[in-house]
Amino acid sequence: MSDKIKFELEFVIHASQQMLYTYISTPSGLSEWFADNVNSRGEKFTFIWDDSEEEALLLSKKANEKVRFQWADDEDEDYFFEIKIQVDEITKDVSLIITDFSEEDELDENKMLWENTISNLKQILGSV
Repeated sequence: MSDKIKFELEFVIHASQQMLYTYISTPSGLSEWFADNVNSRGEKFTFIWDDSEEEALLLSKKANEKVRFQWADDEDEDYFFEIKIQVDEITKDVSLIITDFSEEDELDENKMLWENTISNLKQILGSV
């Protein structure tokens, strides 16, 4: 298996840091935009899309700042996906920083997937 490539994407979101954190850290918030349904039991989250289910472990979270997950079927502990809220100190603009890993031949597809997913979040927040 080849090494995955780390990539970061930044999206400006017109929403408060606290509201955004609810959408990225709770099963009900994540099921609004990230997956069709999300369940959690402790640190284990189950993401459901149509006919597929993926489990992820919540590796870390910091209130109003970030969440980091690792897909349960990803054997390499170095790979994760993180959604971080960043507030510009001067302009007070709020951004989401997405950190993820991808196979080289799937990089463009995975970036587009995140762009579409964050677009869903922006619509829900009225931040289009």
